[in-house]
Amino acid sequence: MAATIDIHPHVISDDEGRYPPAPLFGKRSDWSQERPSTVETLIAQMDAAGVDKAAVVHSSTTYGFDNSYVVDACNLYPDRLIAVGSVDVLAPDAVPTIRRWVDKGLSGLRVFTGGSTKEFDASELDDPRAYPAWELLGELGLTMSIQTGPVGLGAVAALAKRFPDVPIILDHLGRPDVTDGPPYANARSLFDLVPIESIYLKLTPRIMGDSRKGAATPETLFPKLVERFGAHRMAWGSNYPTSEGTLGEILATANDRLATLSSADRAWIFGKTAMTLYPKLAAETPAARAV
Repeated sequence: MAATIDIHPHVISDDEGRYPPAPLFGKRSDWSQERPSTVETLIAQMDAAGVDKAAVVHSSTTYGFDNSYVVDACNLYPDRLIAVGSVDVLAPDAVPTIRRWVDKGLSGLRVFTGGSTKEFDASELDDPRAYPAWELLGELGLTMSIQTGPVGLGAVAALAKRFPDVPIILDHLGRPDVTDGPPYANARSLFDLVPIESIYLKLTPRIMGDSRKGAATPETLFPKLVERFGAHRMAWGSNYPTSEGTLGEILATANDRLATLSSADRAWIFGKTAMTLYPKLAAETPAARAV
């Protein structure tokens, strides 16, 4: 049976003495206080939902640029989890900082330009100060996730063209407006990215919900995304516990929304693409690191 892999859960420590909150932009997210989930809770949720492995995404709205908990947590379960962290790519010391976190166990990076606690600011994306960090990602073979909205997609395209060896994953598909329904003209800025093959789409509860808003339907939206991008450029992420519900409920909703896709396409979205983006998820179980 094909593996089921989640590339967008989060974990929050219950030990604030060891892992003190220091949220990016100075405001902590509501979800991280209302629905905190330790790594042990995440593993229990994965077991209950039948999720085999996960790329756990650092919570910038809890810990800022301190990746200590996501790295330590994933190092406890090296056969199940890898860590995706966040570094200030505009900082003069971004390159040695990335190397230090990778040495500790980080397997991917994420740029958080806004979201639940701040409006999107795309100015930091295609900024020459970040280019050394992007060059290092290509050298190390690391994937970059980008949290932005439609306002940032032009900058994402520019980065992808400048650094073609760095796979880029758009969190929440870049939050396109799909409420106009077929042919989804309002999402043109997303579909303009089709020719750039290093750009991948992360399917999360946000797009699952939007697929039933306005004139959108799952039966028209997801086949169009697959037709244009290919399922091999799409991967599922739960956004647990940011999105409400158990991991099993979130996965069930995703399966329901994608029911019209072929079994081959779903195999890519629920596992095979994740292994392409994060090869460690396809590797044999490594020896556990001491935390």
